[in-house]
Amino acid sequence: MVAATARAATRPGEGERRGGSAVAERARKTGGRPAAGSGRRLAALIAALVATVLVSGCATAAARATHEQRQAQQTAPPVPASLSPADGTADVSPKADVKADGGSGTLRDIALTNAKGVAVTGELSADGKQWAPTEPLGYGGTYTWSGTAVATDGTTTPLAGSFTTVTPTRTVKATTNIGDGATVGVAAPIEVQFNRDLDQTAKAAVEKTLKVTTSVPVEGAWAWLPDDQQGSRAHWRPKEYWPAGTQVTMTASVYGVDMGSAGYGAADLSSEFTIGRSQIVKADVTSHRIVVIRDGQQVLDLPASYGLETDPNRVTRSGTHIVMGKSETVLMTNLAYGYENIPEKWAVRISNNGEFIHANPASAGAQGNRNVTHGCINLSLKNAKTYFDTAMFGDPVEVTGSSVKLSAADGDIYDWAVDWSTWQSMSALSS
Repeated sequence: MVAATARAATRPGEGERRGGSAVAERARKTGGRPAAGSGRRLAALIAALVATVLVSGCATAAARATHEQRQAQQTAPPVPASLSPADGTADVSPKADVKADGGSGTLRDIALTNAKGVAVTGELSADGKQWAPTEPLGYGGTYTWSGTAVATDGTTTPLAGSFTTVTPTRTVKATTNIGDGATVGVAAPIEVQFNRDLDQTAKAAVEKTLKVTTSVPVEGAWAWLPDDQQGSRAHWRPKEYWPAGTQVTMTASVYGVDMGSAGYGAADLSSEFTIGRSQIVKADVTSHRIVVIRDGQQVLDLPASYGLETDPNRVTRSGTHIVMGKSETVLMTNLAYGYENIPEKWAVRISNNGEFIHANPASAGAQGNRNVTHGCINLSLKNAKTYFDTAMFGDPVEVTGSSVKLSAADGDIYDWAVDWSTWQSMSALSS
């Protein structure tokens, strides 16, 4: 009735005639002057009626849209369950995305078993729609799916299928230089050594799996260094020395990684270790002394003799070395200079080119005033023992003042002789 009234009131011309007659009648009754406010009341009535129609129309449209959406949902085809990899797939990588997906429904009694019938450990999602293994698959294995997909209407469908994983012609083993639980110095690099030569593509694939996490923020980067053992090696070092006390975890998730012609990764690798106190050796060749700074405080200042400057082969290399190991006695040989298997006490290795900090009573007269050695840093027996007892793998030994710089020619550990921008460019992911 409201809608009909509104249409009658707005029919062209009719409203004007009816309205005109009413106004004229009132004008006659009031002496020819229209009644005050009559036009406003009529306009208000028309506006209210139109608003009612509009509100009613909007509500009807909204209800119709909701109904259509509900119908669409009810009539949408269900998403079928699926298995990945698909049935019959061969040469699957152990790192492939293996999963069962219930689609629109859920999974029930889902299992993945190996050729021996042993179930692979896995986890079902909280909504029951997806299952994935939580342990790595093996190489050269056949894996079989079983279980049921349950649709939203309760209909069940058996799930079945199998796939095989790749059988590598050879595998690549990775090792690291810092073991679990170790405590190392503030300049210690992390080394991951591979027993096969990797091409650039393989290095990039491997580097993506190498991670270093620390208890405090530490900026660092991986770099690939030349390897003379017919393998490949990646080193990670911080931009600056490690903060003392940092907890470090290194992971190399290389199992299942395709390394091209080298083979596939044999096993994952990890190590958790601690950065110890900060101890830095300041070794100024021109001062003929070494100074040991521990946690910012000088603890030792010892007279020393460095390599003879007039012979380039005997010069102690300038640059940041690191303590690589130590032995109470080391047999030293240099046939070019006429000595072989000479026992030296309290020897701390600082490079792989034959440089040590060690005791040498034969150079006692030169220690503190002249450089006469074959490249090592000589101390007295007493002072060598004192320093030896404080030395730790990874301690930096900063040699300054000599005419020859530490470089790749001086062995495999020269990480701190490379400037930071160059170091970053040595990553397989730098381009």
